Amino acid sequence: MKRFATSDGLSLAYADEGSGLPVLCLPGLTRNGADFDELVAARGDRHRFIRLTLRGRGASDRDPDPANYNVGVEARDVVEFLDHLGLARATIVGTSRGGIVAMVLAATARDRLAGVLLNDIGPELDPEGITAILAYLGVPPKAKSYAEVIGPLRTRMGAFPGLSDEKLASLARRWFDEGEGRLLLNYDPRLRDGIEAIDSQGAPDLWPLFDALAGVPVAVGRGANSNLLSPGTVARMRERRPDLIVAEVADRGHAPFLDEPESLAAFDALIARVAP
Repeated sequence: MKRFATSDGLSLAYADEGSGLPVLCLPGLTRNGADFDELVAARGDRHRFIRLTLRGRGASDRDPDPANYNVGVEARDVVEFLDHLGLARATIVGTSRGGIVAMVLAATARDRLAGVLLNDIGPELDPEGITAILAYLGVPPKAKSYAEVIGPLRTRMGAFPGLSDEKLASLARRWFDEGEGRLLLNYDPRLRDGIEAIDSQGAPDLWPLFDALAGVPVAVGRGANSNLLSPGTVARMRERRPDLIVAEVADRGHAPFLDEPESLAAFDALIARVAP
């Protein structure tokens, strides 16, 4: 695990593996770089995969000011991170919150984007998905061990039918830390503040950010069972971007693991446009 220091003094964790075309992976709201294990396992021999864990998550520092948990600050962190690596541009794979950060970059630092894959995220957020996120966001697990949390995880991930106990156990180790006789959240629970604001005030209009991606190769993958990205939103995205690469991922909710055949086909098609 490597470290990167932001301009406001936080230390963020990242991994940098492989060689070739740089692919920057930005995880979801409460997630960390391990969420791209499946994609790296499937395509790590072809490209350089860089996984940044955003502030307040995983092994990255918690921010003393929770107001800084916003996509504008996170986009600034990404630009500083690219500068740190000496990368003029990168293809971004953004899952959920990471995809919103990518769209913010389209409006603020478009020249740094070689291509973007939006993993189960778009310019409109379904209120049902926001409600589902608030049901667990910042709430410590009642389970006391990884084995004990498998059952609750299976219930929470009902949109992902057929997951094995082994897979759920691996996700538990990815998303929770072990404490003394209990499991702990491995992110700052104050991330909830920003989502509660969206829930009470309504989601902001993200369409201008999506439109700012004009000229940048873009793909979107949607879990067929997603409660955050609706088929109607994907259809409207396609109307605005007829060249949009679209994947519907069967038996997945929010968000696909990115090793599914549909996800990999969309990723490969995007890369072909970035580096023909």
